[in-house]
Amino acid sequence: MNKSKKSVGVVLALTVLSTILSGCVTTERQPASASVRHEGAPGSQQQLNFQLPSGVYGCELGQSVEIQRDAAASLIEINWQGSRHTLQRYDSSSGLPRYEDRQNGLLWIDLPWKGVLMDVNSGQPLANECKATSG
Repeated sequence: MNKSKKSVGVVLALTVLSTILSGCVTTERQPASASVRHEGAPGSQQQLNFQLPSGVYGCELGQSVEIQRDAAASLIEINWQGSRHTLQRYDSSSGLPRYEDRQNGLLWIDLPWKGVLMDVNSGQPLANECKATSG
């Protein structure tokens, strides 16, 4: 093998390694209070539980969503643009907390570091990058 082929191989290997390692890095911290629970029969998809606060969540573009959580009942109540909606938790294929108001087409997805409110009918985010505001 000549020198130029070896250097191309080394560069390619370093590029692949760099890409793989960058996928392992996370810039967001997950809270220690995150836990996992099993729903349904053995072998079913694990559903995640995060101990996230109730209160006002500030979102992109100056929007806000107020959330009251009732983990025992698998419900959240949101105040969005002056209207209150009750959303029921449903299992998701990813295991992430997914709450829906199917009658009004609203979907709230919890991540440990943010939430997003979506319009189920259009698939578009209504409020994105929502984070709990401090006291």
